[in-house]
Order: sequence, then structure tokens, then C-alpha cells
Amino acid sequence: MMVVNKVLIIALALLFQIGLAPKTILFFGDSITAGYGLSPEDAFPAHVEAALLKKGADVKVVNAGLSGETTAGGLSRIDWILRQPIDVFVLELGANDGLRGLPLDQTRTNLQAIIDKVKAKNPDVKIVLAGMMVPPNLGKEYTTEFKDIYPELARKNKASLIPFLLEGVAGDGKLNIADGIHPNVAGHKIVAQTVLRIVEPLVK
Repeated sequence: MMVVNKVLIIALALLFQIGLAPKTILFFGDSITAGYGLSPEDAFPAHVEAALLKKGADVKVVNAGLSGETTAGGLSRIDWILRQPIDVFVLELGANDGLRGLPLDQTRTNLQAIIDKVKAKNPDVKIVLAGMMVPPNLGKEYTTEFKDIYPELARKNKASLIPFLLEGVAGDGKLNIADGIHPNVAGHKIVAQTVLRIVEPLVK
């Protein structure tokens, strides 16, 4: 009887510890997520974490952004990233594919493969797709199809969608660094608010 009681106590203690574990939000993306040109604490994932902690949410944010990353590159490194448990997975990739004019079927296939791997490793994970756009000089057909990839994949995978990650930031010289592409500190704070509207309900 004493042995049973000890086992029960241990089991309850483990369940209690699991319940207390912070929810892990992993941002998997390119230079936008990485905070190109800035310190890591100035990138939008850090602002998201700070805002959620301030509101009393028990979360831990992991910034797995890598400057220059394509969807193919992301697919090649996702297995290593998935060695840790994840509760919310924010996927922000594809912009570099578009800027290079890569075949959109390839981009779509790679993003789906990343999602499949995440689901296989973490069946209860909540997935968020960060929509992106590419410059109009690539042609209307290409830019439209590129933009449509994100809502299509979100519907297919029952994922949450951020329609356009850089809403209110893209094209504004005051909110980007000198290259006109990557957000500055002020820009990342706006991006964080855009992300929070989608992510915050997922960690409550």
C-alpha cells in the first residue's frame, strides 16, 4: 500500500510540474524573425515574449530566425529545431524564395513539409503562418500566387494566419533600417503587436 501511495505521489508531482511548465512559442523564420541589423532583444519575438509576460502569461519564446533562410533551408534544419517540445509554432518563411523568383510549387511544398514535421513531432502544437508578400516587379501572377500560398496552407492545416506580417511597416522608411526591407526597432514593435493579436489567444 505504501509503495502504491509513493507511486501516486510521484505521478501527481510530475503532472503538477507539467502543468507549471511555461508554454514554448517557437518563431521559425528568416532575417525578419532574426531581427537583421538589430540586437536579438530588439527583434519582434522578444517584444512578443515581453508583452505576454507582462500580461501574466507563462511563456518562453525561442527565436529560431536565420538571415537569408529559404523554405528549403528551413526544411533542412527543422529536425534539429524540433528536439525541444513546442506549444506554438510560428512559421515565417518564403520571402527569400519570392525575392529569388523560385518556383512557387517548391515554396508551397517546402512549407507543407515543415508543417508536417512539426505536427508529427508535436501532435498538439498550434501552428501560426506568417503571411508575406513580394515586390510587384516579379509580375502580377507571381505576386498574387505567392500571397495566396499562406491562406491556402492555413486553411489546409487548420492553422492560424497572420495575413501580412509587415502590415503597417513595409514601405515606410521611418520603420525600416537603411536597406528599406528590414524593420528597425520601431518597426519590430509594430510587428510584435500584429503577431500578438494572433498568438496571445493561443497561450491562454
